[in-house]
Amino acid sequence: MAETPPPTPMWQPNELQAATTNLGRFMTEVTHRWAVEVPDYDALHQWSVNRREDFWTTVWDFCAVRAATRGKLILRHGDAMPGAEWFPEARLNFAENLLRGEGAAAAIIFQGEDRVKRTLSHDDLREAVSRLQRALREKGVGVGDRVAGFLPNLPETVIAMLAAASLGAVWSSCSPDFGVQGVLDRFGQIEPKVLFVADGYFYGGKEFDCLEKVKGITAELPSLEQLVVVPYMRAAPPLDSRDKAVTWSDFVAPHAAGEIEYTRLPFNAPLYIMYSSGTTGAPKCIVHGAGGTLLQHMKEHQLQADVRPGDRVFFFTTCGWMMWNWLVSALASRAAILLFDGLPAHPDGNILFDFAQEAGATHFGTSAKWLDSVAKTGIAPKQTHDLSKLRALLSTGSPLSPQGFDYVYDKIKDDIHLASICGGTDIVSCFMGGVPILPVWRGEIQAPGLGMKVEVFDDLGQATTSAQGELVCTAAFPSMPIRFWNDDDGSRYHAAYFDVYPNVWRHGDWVSFTEHGGMVVHGRSDATLNPGGVRIGTAEIYRQVEQLEEVLEGLVIGQQWDGDTRIILFVILRDGVTLDDVLIKRIRDKIRTGASPRHLPAVILQVTDIPRTVSGKITEIAVGDVVHGREVKNREALANPEALDLYKDLPELAD
Repeated sequence: MAETPPPTPMWQPNELQAATTNLGRFMTEVTHRWAVEVPDYDALHQWSVNRREDFWTTVWDFCAVRAATRGKLILRHGDAMPGAEWFPEARLNFAENLLRGEGAAAAIIFQGEDRVKRTLSHDDLREAVSRLQRALREKGVGVGDRVAGFLPNLPETVIAMLAAASLGAVWSSCSPDFGVQGVLDRFGQIEPKVLFVADGYFYGGKEFDCLEKVKGITAELPSLEQLVVVPYMRAAPPLDSRDKAVTWSDFVAPHAAGEIEYTRLPFNAPLYIMYSSGTTGAPKCIVHGAGGTLLQHMKEHQLQADVRPGDRVFFFTTCGWMMWNWLVSALASRAAILLFDGLPAHPDGNILFDFAQEAGATHFGTSAKWLDSVAKTGIAPKQTHDLSKLRALLSTGSPLSPQGFDYVYDKIKDDIHLASICGGTDIVSCFMGGVPILPVWRGEIQAPGLGMKVEVFDDLGQATTSAQGELVCTAAFPSMPIRFWNDDDGSRYHAAYFDVYPNVWRHGDWVSFTEHGGMVVHGRSDATLNPGGVRIGTAEIYRQVEQLEEVLEGLVIGQQWDGDTRIILFVILRDGVTLDDVLIKRIRDKIRTGASPRHLPAVILQVTDIPRTVSGKITEIAVGDVVHGREVKNREALANPEALDLYKDLPELAD
């Protein structure tokens, strides 16, 4: 049984706070412009999904999208999913909308572990983009060409993306912890013309060279015409002329800064190519359009997260996770973006809070797993750091447990808008998340996002508000992928999201609504357990197990057993702790009382590592494949594929 929330919210804005948010002003705009009463968020959300054309037009104007024209037609084939076309007459450029800041105020504040700190003003950023744009144009980069980055989370990564986008080229990136094959599985499909790489990166105080991996990558990319090396780990990295390599400074040296010429393209012109995790086969290349990405991100930043001009927005991410793309878009709201690269546990676990304090962060974003990990270390920033400028803390990547909510308010800051958000690479945005005018209830995502017709479908494909089920979206929205790469007939795209419920987006999360109108994510629906025919979300077990001091992390799978499914729980324990009968009983008692007897594992086993994707998500499906003797199709998608060997041929799981 789900935990009962406390009778009072953990945080609630006062009337003045709510009225002065961007969302409060937007509600007033809606009332005046459309003569419709939207007294609360629920009413506004209903209007936003029932009157989608009016809503997205208002977002366009409220966020001041820059475009040559918006056109008169807002939505064509609006009932088709896929197939709906938003703003089909519009002409715009993504980079032009992000480069709207001017002057000496900070645009990018960067920190590379405890070694490198840099700040770029808005003028610095525009100058760097203009020079790189001219260099790329001279190399023949134009509309539709692919420009890729094998890069850490550096200012140059942002500059390269903006320069490519300004020309109408398509940007794609991987973080430098990917292996050679993992990069080729992605970039090999999209055939980039130009590749940006770093000479290396810092992680945990150590130096990691990238150039050897780069040789293996470029050897298998025949489309590549130019390799640009960003010196990060050393001032003068060695170059191999056979790789068509040049340093960043030499590449832009012939080009003076000047006005940026923006190529304005249709709303759905390709902007990003992003990738599925690839743990069940070759990664899917998901193509996102410029207009849909821009409009959705501006809505989420300004309305759902209350990002304002001059704010400083941080999200701990790599360039292999969609939250990098989401973070960079905050420039379009005239906010500064804070970039951190490296291991956040180095040297003492406080570095992200140090960075937030020093940079004056107004928004702090991270993963739920990171919050869980720092909670277990006893770090209490409320006592050690000045976070007075921090208004919002965002969490995603996996469901934030109720205890994670407790930690934020008890140990980080008590007067803060905690927004647990949920979406994905597939939509490069969120289905549900923060609402700065609503209360925050323990363990709950506040509400579906504006313009997103989110519903929960039960096993019969019927909408329900009282039971767990599939997260679906039953009306088209602008940030749906425009297509998959090399999927000319659209069959792979259709199979990924629409093969279960025709004309309805099935996202793959197992969720439920709460009595407050919020939502809880119980796990991935493709990893949902089904013992005795009862569907159980894995997150419900994690929430209980990871409360125990002895347990650092858990992983749950369902094992086919005796004509049914039994639950198997793997746990990583603190140093010096052994999984004995006493601890097994404590774990089982915690699950029984905190969840239900149905959630009890049949077997609990101690492991030393848990396999995860390069974006940090645990891979329940891959472990299930190993346990069942099935081939894991794409080990290169994992950050630590060697961990899978820990789950092979375990005698405790043998028939």
